[in-house]
Amino acid sequence: MEPKGDIALIGLAVMGQNLILNMADHGYTVVAFNRTVSKVDEFLNDQAKGHDKVLGAHSIEEMVRLLKKPRKIMLMVKAGKPVDEFIETLLPHLEPGDLIIDGGNSHFPDTIRRTKYLEGKGLLYIGTGVSGGEEGARHGPSIMPGGSAKAWPLVKDIFQSIAAKTPDGEPCCDWVGDDGAGHYVKMTHNGIEYGDMQLICEAYQLMKEGLGMSNQEMHEAFAEWNEGELDSYLIEITRDILAHQENGEYTVDKILDTAGQKGTGKWTGVSSLDLGIPVTLIGEAVYARCLSAMKDERVAASKILTGPDCKFTGEKKAFVEDIRQALLASKIVSYAQGFMLMREASKEYKWKLNYGAVAMMWRGGCIIRSAFLGKIKAAFDRKPDLRNLLLDEYFHGVIDRCQPSWRRVVRSAVEMGVPGPAFTTALAFYDGYRSERLPANLLQAQRDYFGAHTYERIDKPRGQYFHTNWTGRGGTVASGTYNA
Repeated sequence: MEPKGDIALIGLAVMGQNLILNMADHGYTVVAFNRTVSKVDEFLNDQAKGHDKVLGAHSIEEMVRLLKKPRKIMLMVKAGKPVDEFIETLLPHLEPGDLIIDGGNSHFPDTIRRTKYLEGKGLLYIGTGVSGGEEGARHGPSIMPGGSAKAWPLVKDIFQSIAAKTPDGEPCCDWVGDDGAGHYVKMTHNGIEYGDMQLICEAYQLMKEGLGMSNQEMHEAFAEWNEGELDSYLIEITRDILAHQENGEYTVDKILDTAGQKGTGKWTGVSSLDLGIPVTLIGEAVYARCLSAMKDERVAASKILTGPDCKFTGEKKAFVEDIRQALLASKIVSYAQGFMLMREASKEYKWKLNYGAVAMMWRGGCIIRSAFLGKIKAAFDRKPDLRNLLLDEYFHGVIDRCQPSWRRVVRSAVEMGVPGPAFTTALAFYDGYRSERLPANLLQAQRDYFGAHTYERIDKPRGQYFHTNWTGRGGTVASGTYNA
């Protein structure tokens, strides 16, 4: 059997099938395999029917025989144990220099572990984020590969050919970094996605409950927003969702208000805590989904707990514009926090991430794709070592312009009793970040009072620690300093 396959893909769910067809459309011969072998024939006789660039394999052995060397095998299977199981299944059939690619939403520590494990056996490994859903996989996703650096030349042409392209024609795919870097960037992307979606939902609730706007009015507002600074995939689909009807009734009004999640937002929050980076907006977005899932409890609480009986009395059109500006300002904070997190992770894991390149990879194909990301790339092009997006001239200019509206929206939401956790935490972070002095001096005094944890002084060099006998009863022994 002559090896004809450029790459194999295991896992014929929606993403896997569409990636295969995308690769085949770009001239690559792809070997398709699935653990449930009957799905291979179903795929060949249906979606891939008549496509001579798609070959079916009915066993691991046949799949490997069909591949040119060095073999490239991409896994599109459920994250966790299934990935490890497939790796172990493949190992006896592979040779040094062959490449395994995990294209699922794996947790980055697993990718770090797997890269080290396979490199120890002479094989290469890539853990790559793939974003864009079914449509992106078929017509051009955002692809974020990391792992064994020697593996990149083996798949660069394939990945960049099938990836989405920016308006300038650049592929939304580039090498991210060693071991788990690709999956970390994808995790952060998903965390920012959580934040974007929550902010949009808060804007929707303010318009619906605070202003009493109809779905048609909100559809028109989002359509207008999508023509300006907020031009993005998520604003676009929100526009379409608000207009969609079934049997004369709006579909969105029939959907139960309990949100699901698959874990990547939570992983982003946990990583931020591990690294000590205040990614507060993503955290609130995750908690908002958790609160939504407490549906029965909320229904019961709504019959007992009361809030303000306050209705908006201002000019509706002006307040809709306030909401737009608050959404834009909060979005800037969310992305600033996400890039803060990646910067710290890059230091911690020695990845040397290129933040402008990351913004470009997200510019098309992925769920958070937007015109806004072009501004982020430009900011890092101007200053590659930019510490925080809020410090870029363009972004702090936008914040300055939006700040009065942002504060009016948060104040009005509180007065009307409409929850706005993401808007509120974004503003709180901004106010904290711009504060030369925070009340942590009192917090340190409290810690020293009850636990002799010591503190630094403003009139002494950094790194010197002091303890006060606050009660006059304790001794002079202080606790050691540490960060937990």
